[in-house]
Amino acid sequence: MGTAVTTLVKDSPPDAPEKRPGRPAAVRRRGRRENLAGYLFMSPWIAGFLLLTAGPMAASLYFAFTDYNLFDSPQWIGFDNFTRMFDDPRWQKSVEVTAKYVVIGTPLKLLLALGVALLLAQSRRGQAFYRAAFYAPSLIGASVSVGFVWRALFSDDAVVDRTQSFFGWDVGGWVGDPDWVLYSLVALTVWQFGAPMVIFLAGLKQVPKELYEAAEVDGAGPFKRFWSITLPMISPVLFFNVLLETIHSFQIFGSAYVVSNTSCGPADSTLVYTCYLYQKGFKEAQMGFASAMAWMLLLAVALVTAVLFWSQKRWVHYEEASR
Repeated sequence: MGTAVTTLVKDSPPDAPEKRPGRPAAVRRRGRRENLAGYLFMSPWIAGFLLLTAGPMAASLYFAFTDYNLFDSPQWIGFDNFTRMFDDPRWQKSVEVTAKYVVIGTPLKLLLALGVALLLAQSRRGQAFYRAAFYAPSLIGASVSVGFVWRALFSDDAVVDRTQSFFGWDVGGWVGDPDWVLYSLVALTVWQFGAPMVIFLAGLKQVPKELYEAAEVDGAGPFKRFWSITLPMISPVLFFNVLLETIHSFQIFGSAYVVSNTSCGPADSTLVYTCYLYQKGFKEAQMGFASAMAWMLLLAVALVTAVLFWSQKRWVHYEEASR
């Protein structure tokens, strides 16, 4: 009897899988219409990305390996543009000037932004006005008109020259002095500290006040509270600002070009990387060389970004990781 039941169970066909009801045709058509509408709304961005970003990037990558002067057909030369680049003393000068600008300007800008954010984080009368006033230079600082004004301020016998002469510091106008003109660009970028200041201010608002109250009970002073509580708590915001401002500093062009009166001088003292790239590509019609320079800049920024992301594991503290 048991053997027969077992045989019957083995020989019986398996149960057919339960068929799920398909989606109604109307629902499928509506889903296709919604997808089509989504693609139509995205089409301006897709077209802009392909025509204005991806396409030019692909073209510049090809031109980087060619001899191209904007008028004749590009001729393939391989890595010659890159080897010429490292032998070019003006290219080396542009790398030196850009590195100096990034190393000096970025930390000063972030320090000023953090200091003002600490002041504005405290409740005081007219706080909204001060925030708007300190943020305003970030909105207008990149304009060409501000570059002209800045050049006028730092010229010979201008406001800055007269002020420093009043205090017995006779160095002349900064714009015409190769030793000082780069510092006028640093002053301009530091003046535009409003954007990182707002980000710092948002991070400071997220620090729990209970931590400061507990530290005060334990006898911690202002510096100790800043070093042990404020900096670790806003370290993600600090990392974001360092990364963003470093990338922006590598891309400086407008202010250097205008303040130097389109010469990137005197004596190549403001010959930042993008200024030399512009000269090679559009003034000397060496677009192949300029394209190679652009891709070298991209690789340099990518390398610096990778180093920053690697280093953030040591000094950036995320709240999720501490739980």
